[in-house]
Amino acid sequence: MSKRLDYNQIAPAGVKALGGVYGYITQSSLPATLIDLVYLRISQINNCAYCLDMHTRDLLKKGQKIEKIALVQAWAEAGNLFDERERGALAWAETVTRVADTGVPDAAYEAARAVFDERELVDLTIATGLMNAYNRMAISFRNTPQAALEN
Repeated sequence: MSKRLDYNQIAPAGVKALGGVYGYITQSSLPATLIDLVYLRISQINNCAYCLDMHTRDLLKKGQKIEKIALVQAWAEAGNLFDERERGALAWAETVTRVADTGVPDAAYEAARAVFDERELVDLTIATGLMNAYNRMAISFRNTPQAALEN
């Protein structure tokens, strides 16, 4: 698979705007590791190799155990490995990412509101939308994962 084009070079203002949203999320009250777990899960759903590689590396750098990273895809069956807020964030990110299929039902909203305040839920939804946008950019233009460049 070869890269189709470099959107960073072609539309730097657009990429910078996405970066501004990323910066906003990093300054939010949501824990960085929780956000990275959400980014990883969204990238799994979207099959974005570039982002899967990046967010796995980010989680490892932050000290996340490989066993937990490996089970992000099956978080609902992983017992207490994921705490209540992580499970809530992952469930919310999944239903919002799959909005065309889920319609984001009231039960999903109520479950998320049980563990996140209003601002946190809005910020989590912004983060979810952002990662979906980044996934679509990386997949559409065939960004090469770092792991593939190291071989």
